[in-house]
Amino acid sequence: MCGKEVPLTKLIFIEGTKLSVCQSCLRFGDEYRGSSSKTSVSAPIANAQVIEQRLQKRKMRMQTKDVYRGVESVELVANYGNVIRNARILKGMDLDQFAMSILEKKGTLAKIESEDLAPDDKIIKKLEKALDIKLTEAVTVSGRIGEGRVTKMSLADFIKKG
Repeated sequence: MCGKEVPLTKLIFIEGTKLSVCQSCLRFGDEYRGSSSKTSVSAPIANAQVIEQRLQKRKMRMQTKDVYRGVESVELVANYGNVIRNARILKGMDLDQFAMSILEKKGTLAKIESEDLAPDDKIIKKLEKALDIKLTEAVTVSGRIGEGRVTKMSLADFIKKG
């Protein structure tokens, strides 16, 4: 292992592999007892376990991670156009009156109500204040790609797909 030329070497197992090493390298492995001992029988099992552990670690490293996991963002509510239209009608205003009251163009508000245009933050604040409604909600992205699946690695895990 260290490369020294020595007259006497000993057989040991290092991470499931049988090696001949000098006296100073003995500390890196477990003693090999030969075929009469149960160590030789368990060596292939230990070797398989080491390989399996390495493959699992590699799979975890190679797994795609969701960088947005746990990130909270503020998004526009679904069906925001109907929410705005219904609140405006409850206030008893038509589109012209409402547009003049919040100093926005009628065409812009018509597009927002038909959901052809998503309002920016400034308009959202105006609409929420004027109509006393809530148009945004906090959304937390959770989960991880491939989460919940614990499978053994196969040859397909090593193949790059287009």
